[in-house]
Amino acid sequence: MARKLAEDKKIPEKRPLTRIQKAKRQTILEAALDVFSAEGFRGATLDRIAAEAGLSKPNLLYYYPSKEAVFQELLSGLLETWLDPLAAMDPSGEPLEEIMAYVRRKLEMARDYPRESRLFANEILRGAPNIQGILETDLKSLVDEKSGCIRDWIAAGKIAEVDAVHLIFSIWSLTQHYSDFDVQVRAVLGHDDPYPGAAAHLEVLFKRLLTPA
Repeated sequence: MARKLAEDKKIPEKRPLTRIQKAKRQTILEAALDVFSAEGFRGATLDRIAAEAGLSKPNLLYYYPSKEAVFQELLSGLLETWLDPLAAMDPSGEPLEEIMAYVRRKLEMARDYPRESRLFANEILRGAPNIQGILETDLKSLVDEKSGCIRDWIAAGKIAEVDAVHLIFSIWSLTQHYSDFDVQVRAVLGHDDPYPGAAAHLEVLFKRLLTPA
């Protein structure tokens, strides 16, 4: 009898989301990405996110209990996407081409994921309260690994001598600038598409920097 009572009190397992529930969550995340990237974390509200998603606030709260929960899920998905281009750098590949491929991937991400880039930038400017641990573990480990690979290429005389970590920082800043400062860039260029010119410029810049004398 005691065992039967204990079994009756067991909390039922959480059921997997239905197709409709998954679609609703994705709609909320898309709307939240628009709001967070435009307004920052502090400026965003659940009311604004719900309106952007075409839902009532109670409906949104059925899927996410707070603004922080929505933001955290967005960041979790973003970080994996953000680390993938650097992770793809192949130590056994041709060094200059591997680095240039990384530059191209980062510029393509700036072009294709401007909202995500601004979301990430806003989080960093806030002191990274939600991802500090990941920056100090996953990101640092990946940068340590790939900068070690770059140092090996330098030692072998395959690319010019540079500070490997600051090279990665430079790639980040020179590519993400085009999404984080998109309005400024397009204003200066007369609202032309900046990416073809940016790709050509960065190709010349990094090849000149990294080609051994």
